[in-house]
Amino acid sequence: MKQLSRTLLFTALVAFAFSSFAFAANKKVVFLADRGKNSKTHAHESGNELLAKALEESKLGFETSLHKGWPTDAKAFDGADCVVIFCNGGKGHLVMKHLDQFEKLINKGVGFVFMHYAVEVPIGRSGDLMLKAMGGYFETHWSVNPHWTAEVKSLPKHPITRGVKPFTQKDEWYYHMRFQPDMKGVTPIISAHPPKSTMDRKDGPHSNNPHVRKSMAAGEIQHIGWAYERPDGKSRGFGTTGGHYHETWGSDDWRTLILNAIAWTSGVEVPKKGVPSKAVAIK
Repeated sequence: MKQLSRTLLFTALVAFAFSSFAFAANKKVVFLADRGKNSKTHAHESGNELLAKALEESKLGFETSLHKGWPTDAKAFDGADCVVIFCNGGKGHLVMKHLDQFEKLINKGVGFVFMHYAVEVPIGRSGDLMLKAMGGYFETHWSVNPHWTAEVKSLPKHPITRGVKPFTQKDEWYYHMRFQPDMKGVTPIISAHPPKSTMDRKDGPHSNNPHVRKSMAAGEIQHIGWAYERPDGKSRGFGTTGGHYHETWGSDDWRTLILNAIAWTSGVEVPKKGVPSKAVAIK
């Protein structure tokens, strides 16, 4: 009888292991972009293609689809676990003409990853939805968009940082994001101290403002990449202000961090050494 019980227990554990693996596999990631492939900056399509290929080749069970613009076929989002948006922001952001569908996807628990300019939308309903989707966003007259070299001297212990070492990267790092009140649900992933030279520009909707000047004067570290766990405890989001230069994907640490972020946001257990990917030669 004891032997039978052990056999049944073993069978149940094996079944659970396989079912857990199946749950982690076959995750659907939908990539949205809005620009051509050849630009050295804001190369949204090329960046998405690179990331999608790496996920497909990782053997972690990802299924990806690439779209230029918001999909006209509503079925494009069927079964989506994560939507990655790499596009121009502001009033021309891809979500702006599709806020109802955007909200429905968030409410369904679909994960969202926004990169670079895609973290910016106008204040109002769109900003509120971005907070709901990824815990923070670029708010005009609050956030700024200078070019500077971020020295990321340390990284928190988090699934997104697995296999990633501290790094230094020149980029158009936006900072002083508008986050959820008291940073509830938000975990800073990439943080650095911008140089004082980023305060040289005059005040404007994107350049500088009294709020960011006060933050800089206080020596506050600025968060330029963050993870978000929504109140439901099941769905997630991730945002980063980097990604202006296409060549940055040649950095193993940067590329791995973003791949990890997509995996984590999709609900996949990130491997101990991070999502594997081949070295990328950027022309």
